[in-house]
Amino acid sequence: MIDAIVTSDLDRARATLLADPAIGCVACGGGSGETQLLTGFGRGVKPLLQWLAAGQNLHGYCAADRVVGKGAALLYARLGVTAVYAETMSEAGLSALRAHGIEASYGTLVPVILNRMHTGMCPIEQSVAAIDDPVAAETAIRAAVARLMRRS
Repeated sequence: MIDAIVTSDLDRARATLLADPAIGCVACGGGSGETQLLTGFGRGVKPLLQWLAAGQNLHGYCAADRVVGKGAALLYARLGVTAVYAETMSEAGLSALRAHGIEASYGTLVPVILNRMHTGMCPIEQSVAAIDDPVAAETAIRAAVARLMRRS
């Protein structure tokens, strides 16, 4: 059960995400009586990797995202969020969030996140298919991103 503060932060993150199609994800929270709103731009897990690289601490924050597969879910666990809303969430993403004690809600639940060509599984979701540890997931995701960048 999520409390009123979490619900308010999650609603604010969701509303901010839905109000601007240029935003990829939003985190809302902070404590100390002062709510902070962080916005991430770029596709996929790029904003989450940027927040991790910057040492961003999102413990107690709520997040809203366009698409959450297992990879993004494990990165959110690594960041320490309390709740995640996704417009589209995979079944594996939902399971990963719940396994890490993160409240999860979504607009659409899908069996798997597809790659951008819709010809197979998303390479980020595929890179963490057998991983449940958020630290190991970050390493695997960064390696997958590096491989994808070399192909471009």
